[in-house]
Amino acid sequence: MYFIFDECRMQKKINIQNKKARFEYEILDKYTAGIVLTGTEIKSIRLSKARITESFCEFNDRGELFIINMYIEEYIFGHQFNHQPKSERKLLLNKRELRRLKRDVEAKGNTIVPLKLFLNGNGIAKLDIALGKGKQTHDKRNTLKDRDNKRDLARIKKSF
Repeated sequence: MYFIFDECRMQKKINIQNKKARFEYEILDKYTAGIVLTGTEIKSIRLSKARITESFCEFNDRGELFIINMYIEEYIFGHQFNHQPKSERKLLLNKRELRRLKRDVEAKGNTIVPLKLFLNGNGIAKLDIALGKGKQTHDKRNTLKDRDNKRDLARIKKSF
């Protein structure tokens, strides 16, 4: 008896998050962007071998948006056709969204940070990016206080 491995049915949920982004930045606006990837890059992402914690997004001189410092581990079975782990990867958005993002980054001094890398229902890699404004030190302290208070309240509610 033969068993056929069906990649679509056996596909696990990929959800790689940048937890530092919500702590370091105040999120103003969110977008979902596609990524231009090669064959071995998408295979590594499907194995959850990627990191976006130190990455950021930047426009080039032609107005295209790229993600920089995104780490995708080399594919194990890639051999000579493997990709570079830390290379610039182009993000795909509508022209209207690109213009709006570029205007907000240049005028107000905001930053574009990646929040989450995931696979949609069709197995295509998508990246949630956000327009963020850097938090001051006292804002970060307030965030930590709020988090501790919520945790304490949850603990008290659980005891009753």
